[in-house]
Amino acid sequence: MIDLRSDTLTLPSEEMRTAMFRAEVGDDVYGEDPSINALEERTAELLHQEAGLYCPSGSMTNMLGIAAQVPRGYEALCESQAHIVRAECGSHAALAGVTTRTWVSPDGTFDASMPLSMVSEPRGYNQVGTKVIEVENSHNFGGGRVADIEQLRILHSATRELGVRVHVDGARLGNTVAATGISLGEYGDLADSVSLCLSKGLGAPVGSVLVGDADMIAEARLLRKRYGGGMRQAGILAAGALWALEHNLERLADDNANALRIAEAVAATSPGIVDPTVVETNIVFFDFSGTGASGTAFAEAAAREGVRVTAMSESKVRIVTHLDVSDDDALKAGEILARVASDLLGASAA
Repeated sequence: MIDLRSDTLTLPSEEMRTAMFRAEVGDDVYGEDPSINALEERTAELLHQEAGLYCPSGSMTNMLGIAAQVPRGYEALCESQAHIVRAECGSHAALAGVTTRTWVSPDGTFDASMPLSMVSEPRGYNQVGTKVIEVENSHNFGGGRVADIEQLRILHSATRELGVRVHVDGARLGNTVAATGISLGEYGDLADSVSLCLSKGLGAPVGSVLVGDADMIAEARLLRKRYGGGMRQAGILAAGALWALEHNLERLADDNANALRIAEAVAATSPGIVDPTVVETNIVFFDFSGTGASGTAFAEAAAREGVRVTAMSESKVRIVTHLDVSDDDALKAGEILARVASDLLGASAA
């Protein structure tokens, strides 16, 4: 079975397991786990930030990054399909008292003028003030699209004048780096905080790191404990994450290439459901809107043929490539999905 449901399904390699087995550990709540400290310092260094905080998940690093910068009753702005509002269980409102407003980007690309036009200063007794603009890079539900670096520079410059901070959900920022050739540090220079996930394409079993200035990270560390996220000898996990960070960044280009390979194979038989020219990283969406076919039926048929995909809705299907999908797997998956799509569309038209 070739599993393209998510890059969270990656399994640790033998080398990673060895690094975890040999990890030096201590009590992280006391700041005494050397493996966690090394991971936090290295991630902050790569992203040109002062400090880092290791957490169990990207949802937690997003929540802490925003909660540490947005007082209760103030707002964060984000795109309407952003992970923080679509897939984090309402944690920002439920736990941190942070409200959100959204702009809409139908194609998943980022235009700095949209959030900048929405920034609000609290006036009178009923206006909600904007404290953070959140950008997801790459944009998961936007089809893995990359935020243009020039737009990020515009955003960074404008927010300095407005007194608003920028949080980047970099769950797959490594795939963005692989796609653009722009370094993690260059992206980090344009943000006040970044959440970098290590358990997706990078292949670690657990964890994300939040980076930012030292004061913000100190506040986030307190909040992590308040939310029950304080960890003890978690260096066993951090050692795997550090191994991933040091060894698996460059190979993310392979995942991006395999995603494009699959998209091109499906487009060759069913051009109406996918456009390979918008595939920039390791995520591909197939859209069956208006075809008479169903995304759910496509996912079920693909699974019977040996490829697992995710039906995001009745019309849309997502695939995500990762390190456990080889070049040969991608070729085979492309052939199978192309055939399944063609058969399904043919049956719908009959």
